[in-house]
Amino acid sequence: MRAVLLLLGGLLTASVGAAPLPASARAEVDALLSHLQASGCEFNRNGSWYAGADAKAHLLKKLDYLEGKDLVKTAEQFIERGASGSSMSGKPYLVRCAGKVPVESAKWLTAELRQVRAARAAASSPR
Repeated sequence: MRAVLLLLGGLLTASVGAAPLPASARAEVDALLSHLQASGCEFNRNGSWYAGADAKAHLLKKLDYLEGKDLVKTAEQFIERGASGSSMSGKPYLVRCAGKVPVESAKWLTAELRQVRAARAAASSPR
């Protein structure tokens, strides 16, 4: 009985400690994944190419896992810890856009994050 109570207590503590991304970071991650989905680029995971919609769905699952473990608080952490490579094989994810050489997803997503932030800064600056 004591073991069951300890197990339940541990599960409760683990779920209480987990927190979602802060709103600003979540907005950035959502923008990145929406852009990946709409880009027409393909996403390589463990040697297979997937459409952007499939990539987005997979990366949202990884985000959910990372949030559940309280391992991500920024868009950069999401890219580094969830969107840059396979946790199963250790292979980097790749992004291949029409007519271009595939690049590692971390590089592609980081460049997109800079664009998302630049667009947000431009939209919020007074004219």
